[in-house]
Amino acid sequence: MSVTIHRRATWAPYVAEEHREHAAANPQRSANPNWNPIGGVFIHHRGGSNPLGNDYETGIACRQDIADIYESHRGNDQDFDGDIGYNFLVCRHGNIYEGRGYERGEANVAGYVDEDPDLGRNAAFYSICALMRSNHTATEDMLRAYRELIGHLREEAPMRAGNRILPHSYQFDTDCPGNLTMYAQKGSTIDPAAPWTGIADIYVFEAQKWVNAAYQGAPGYKRCPEDGRTGWSTVLSLTQGLQHEHGISPTVQNFGPGTFDAVKRRDTLPNEEYKLNLIRIYNAALWCKGYWTSTALAYWDSDSEDALRTLYSHAGLSSSDASLRHKMWPHVARALLRMDQFRLVAQGDGNIRRLQQRLNSRYVAGIGIPAMGLVPCDGYYSRDVQQGFMMALQYELGIPLDSVNGYFGPGTQAGLRGRGSGRITGDLCRLFRSACYVNSPVPAGTGQASVAYNPADIDTDAETSTHVQWLTAFQRFSQIPVTGTNDYTTWAQLLVSSGDTDRPASGCDCITEITADRGRQLRDAGYQIVGRYLDEHLPPDDPYYLGKALKPGEAQTILDAGLKFFPIFQYNGTQLGNFTYPKGYDQGRAAHHKAVEHRIPPSTCIYFAVDYDAMDIEIDSNIKPYFQGVKDALAELGNRYGFGVYGSRNVCSRVSHEVGARWSLVSGMSWGFSGNLGFPLPQNWSFNQVREDKFRPGWDLDHDVWRQGADPGVSTLVSS
Repeated sequence: MSVTIHRRATWAPYVAEEHREHAAANPQRSANPNWNPIGGVFIHHRGGSNPLGNDYETGIACRQDIADIYESHRGNDQDFDGDIGYNFLVCRHGNIYEGRGYERGEANVAGYVDEDPDLGRNAAFYSICALMRSNHTATEDMLRAYRELIGHLREEAPMRAGNRILPHSYQFDTDCPGNLTMYAQKGSTIDPAAPWTGIADIYVFEAQKWVNAAYQGAPGYKRCPEDGRTGWSTVLSLTQGLQHEHGISPTVQNFGPGTFDAVKRRDTLPNEEYKLNLIRIYNAALWCKGYWTSTALAYWDSDSEDALRTLYSHAGLSSSDASLRHKMWPHVARALLRMDQFRLVAQGDGNIRRLQQRLNSRYVAGIGIPAMGLVPCDGYYSRDVQQGFMMALQYELGIPLDSVNGYFGPGTQAGLRGRGSGRITGDLCRLFRSACYVNSPVPAGTGQASVAYNPADIDTDAETSTHVQWLTAFQRFSQIPVTGTNDYTTWAQLLVSSGDTDRPASGCDCITEITADRGRQLRDAGYQIVGRYLDEHLPPDDPYYLGKALKPGEAQTILDAGLKFFPIFQYNGTQLGNFTYPKGYDQGRAAHHKAVEHRIPPSTCIYFAVDYDAMDIEIDSNIKPYFQGVKDALAELGNRYGFGVYGSRNVCSRVSHEVGARWSLVSGMSWGFSGNLGFPLPQNWSFNQVREDKFRPGWDLDHDVWRQGADPGVSTLVSS
């Protein structure tokens, strides 16, 4: 790890002349036989505000300050051994300066960490001081320098540092290292073992410190990390503080109906509030939302009021109507204490944001649907937005307010078959066309560019040519009847990943062996292709053994019945821990060998399964590395077989675009998966599971729509 450390001679010219020779000399070797920095590093800063006003604007100012530290420490020979107490110093410009270097420092205060005699605060830790005061914040250059220095001390220094990163205040009564405290911990942005996450927020940090101190004794309270990073743990701790202030005990990490009703009963806006802790909670929540509010948590000032009014506006709500502002306050309070965003975020879509704001203004503030809360207004069509959209649709279909629940159930389906499938205008038409927009773009056809929905068509009832063109393209792409109208099957395909579960399908998959008789039954029922598993990871004597693997000779039996088949590979794909690069590599090799064993021809696509609702963060951390392992294994074996992906729409799209899966087998019947809510059908979909079918007693199938012109499956075998 390349790191530049400026030697003592760079700051020595600024010390008193009689001390310069000593200051410029190499650090003296530690006389303490216990010096071994196995613990790690302690982080320091320069203390309170400097009355002389040194803001370290220049490199000279930084070096002069180091000289001042040296003179101060040298004068206290008993504590600092006649030298500067810090091992290294880091300035706001990203420069690293040598103090005692790799020898024992004396700045961490005597004693032991966690009462461990092997972890002396001075004997087992380097001390690194930031040239900043309590009124300063760290620059990115400073943080990067800390990160590089810590990595160097761990990997390259003559005396290697352990992995702990501690603030000077750890088990010691001091405010040091001030605003650096939120970084002085494992996993922060200065930890080279963790991803770089940039600068944290000092006001979020203050909120975290306050809420932990204020409610540590409240029944049920869970501390949030004090790291200056907004996250669920912080807003849920603030939620518990809110509950405690409203007399709810024990507190829980959920803003549920009880908390909502308590805020509603109090009916007190923040600018009317007299309870200082509630004001602190509201200001803290605004900081966590990214709004500039009062820097003194206990005061609701003009910045606080402007921030709250801006949030109302971002959510699509009016803050000028006092009555409406009171009515919506419980909803806004709940939104404050969630991670929902109401600003248009990077890569967000302005047209989707207008839809989100319309859902809030018409259906939450206007209609007042009891089950509906504010949806995010960030420009992303997410699970929560889908839920709000479904509630709005149910209302427009005439479902009674008390029955609106956001589920695609029998009542909603009946409404779509009736009122929804006739001529629609106004808000019902706007919802239909909004659903078209969020499912855009779609491929127009082989060799043709994709068609994006025209946002100008959302707010009109006119049957424009662009609307009809997109709708027919969507119907062709989804392989549903091309009617160019808002019929039930089209509504269903727009709204839920399973679509119309009664639609005909020529594909299926199952764990059951396909015998000659079963093959005939499938063929007679209209099926043309069946998915079967190449292998099973459990032995036959395991109680969870399913016997799902393709049996010897079964592939030929399927073909002899006039069917095709497509191979699936799944070893316990229902758990995150299954998905790592090494497991993907091993399973890619296993799938290849099984496919060869069953005489499956080259170029066949094998679908590797992600059989659970993987979140985006898990796709990044585990799913993509797993598929990269599959890809690399198949490549090493000559790319005889291609790989596809089975999973939610989001999993399929991301693995296809980012790792290179050839085809997608979509778990559409798992319509409740977050990865199926708010995500369009993958452009490379080949099969879409739309329902589970009890085909015969003891024989269950997944009913799969097989896309014309996509994966041809296996229709012949090769010689062994």
